[in-house]
Amino acid sequence: MIAEIGHFALILALAVAMVQAAVPLVGASRGNARWMAVAGPASAAQMLFVGIAFAALTWAYVTSDFSVMNVAQNSHTDKPLLYKVSGVWGNHEGSLLLWITILAIFGLAVTLFGRNLPPSLKARALAVQAMITVGFLLFILLTSNPFHRLDPAPINGQGLNPMLQDPGLAFHPPFLYLGYVGFSMAFSFAIAALIEGRVDAAWARWVRPWTLAAWVFLTGGIVLGSWWAYYTLGWGGWWYWDPVENASFMPWLAGTALLHSAVVVEKRDSLKSWTILLAIVAFGFSLLGTFLVRSGVLTSVHAFATDPERGVFILALLVLAVGGSFTLYAVRAPSLKVGGLFAPLSREGSLLLNNVLMATGAATVLLGTLYPLFADALNLGKVSVGPPFFNAVFLPLMVPMVLAMAAGPMLSWKRGDLAGLLGRLKFAAAAAVAVAASVWILGGGSASPWWASVGLALAAWLIVGTLSDMADRIRLFRVSWGESASRLAALPRSAFGMTLAHCGLGLFIVGMTASSAWISESIQSQRIGETVTVAGYAMTLKAVEEVPGPNYTATRGTMEVTRDGKPYVVMYPEKRLYRQPPRPTTTAAIHSTIAGDLYIALGDADAKGGWVTRLYFNPCIPWLWMGAGLMVLGGLASLSDRRHRVGAPTRARAAAAAKA
Repeated sequence: MIAEIGHFALILALAVAMVQAAVPLVGASRGNARWMAVAGPASAAQMLFVGIAFAALTWAYVTSDFSVMNVAQNSHTDKPLLYKVSGVWGNHEGSLLLWITILAIFGLAVTLFGRNLPPSLKARALAVQAMITVGFLLFILLTSNPFHRLDPAPINGQGLNPMLQDPGLAFHPPFLYLGYVGFSMAFSFAIAALIEGRVDAAWARWVRPWTLAAWVFLTGGIVLGSWWAYYTLGWGGWWYWDPVENASFMPWLAGTALLHSAVVVEKRDSLKSWTILLAIVAFGFSLLGTFLVRSGVLTSVHAFATDPERGVFILALLVLAVGGSFTLYAVRAPSLKVGGLFAPLSREGSLLLNNVLMATGAATVLLGTLYPLFADALNLGKVSVGPPFFNAVFLPLMVPMVLAMAAGPMLSWKRGDLAGLLGRLKFAAAAAVAVAASVWILGGGSASPWWASVGLALAAWLIVGTLSDMADRIRLFRVSWGESASRLAALPRSAFGMTLAHCGLGLFIVGMTASSAWISESIQSQRIGETVTVAGYAMTLKAVEEVPGPNYTATRGTMEVTRDGKPYVVMYPEKRLYRQPPRPTTTAAIHSTIAGDLYIALGDADAKGGWVTRLYFNPCIPWLWMGAGLMVLGGLASLSDRRHRVGAPTRARAAAAAKA
């Protein structure tokens, strides 16, 4: 009965979404306040019905109701409770329901927290959001019903993909979808602004917190997925330019550009059309990522729920949403008022350069991801585009972007001072030169990759430049400590957020560069008692034994690690065989220090009594995770800024205040 209630709730949600998509939009065009006011109660009702449906499916998983086909195909009574719950979104139907639930959450959030929004803009934005919801509700009801019954019900289920039975993958999809769907809110505001024909500082102030929230969630989701791949897949790396990784990275790049572009609209009333275009592109990439992951057109260790036939429906949604929005953009964007002019050397100029490089990087990733699909469809043969292409084309684009990130915040709006900028950047330049020289000398000159010096120099440039900007804001060493502390306390939280995020990217670059340049690895068949040395660490395989788990049997190795003849650590890599479904997985043993990670993965036994082992020392990997965490923390700090919770004054109110 609960499953039927969930199904009926989705039907009611569709009816409400259709009303929300039509009535407020017509009301806004006619200036009818009552019709516009329908958007608020409709979004609340939609959230209620979608929440009932999501709760019903979750209940079916928790209680192991195998009369529901979705539960029978993706759960088992032996699964721990965490993975019963995460099984809700670990499949095609459940992931769509999660997507729709998050859409409803964001719509309700605008209703509750958007009191300062102009009624017409709010009504139009919620109507556009409802249109997106209508598309996905039709998709789930017509092709992907998560409440389909089985009669007779099986005694037990088929179980969840073992690779999904991991804490990293339990939380990775919700965070990723919060990011994907969060950009729908920026998209809805962009379309509403195009319909109204007005984009101004107030609009940018309203759209920024939603974009920032989506960016924070997407950053966290990508990092969780990367962390999962690092310790679960057993290959010692954290990023491989996998097509599904790229599918989440493209909206992140577009969303990052959108965040910076919206600042220019808010502060200088410039780059309006470009900002609207970025909002459309960011959500377009989110829909494209959903299509690539759920359609079956890509083969990836990350693509767990695929269906080529139903992927056509997602493609139709993608074409309708993106094609329709681009058509509207082409018609209405030329009529948008052009903002103020600015010199190339200015804060606007640096942000525009950031945008162009981000957009070019996203286009590069898109080309490398889709080209093999087009080549296969046109019978041009099987083509593989992997890390060599992306590293050679994408990474050089990021070098000038990082250079501009340190310089941009030090420039004035409209027109910058080159001499003053160079003076403020002297410490960053000195740190970059010192780091590059040190890496070159300590690395043995040409024995060390040249790009390692460049990468770490860029990181030093960005971190020291960002901290120099903060020091300049509080006049550090130029006034008393008390006055500097007062200036620091008076800074807006968005300034702290920017500092944390930029420094976080600097730490991320350190981890990325060092782990790529100086990784040490050894892959061999290792017998009990045999010792292998990697990066000065002697690793001795002491034992391999069978260990029972809650719903698997693990083959656990015991690896004693010594350094300079002294005991260092004992590590326990595992290879697990799940009972239902019967599939093997790898769980690496990792020992982290500030210098790097010792990483051990246990493979299969060989015919000679040995075990395949993969032994790594990954330098500075913890810096990578710390950097990503700082970026998320910076986003949260900026999101907490009071200016994001209070709408910018309208032109009428600003004019009235000036007159008074």
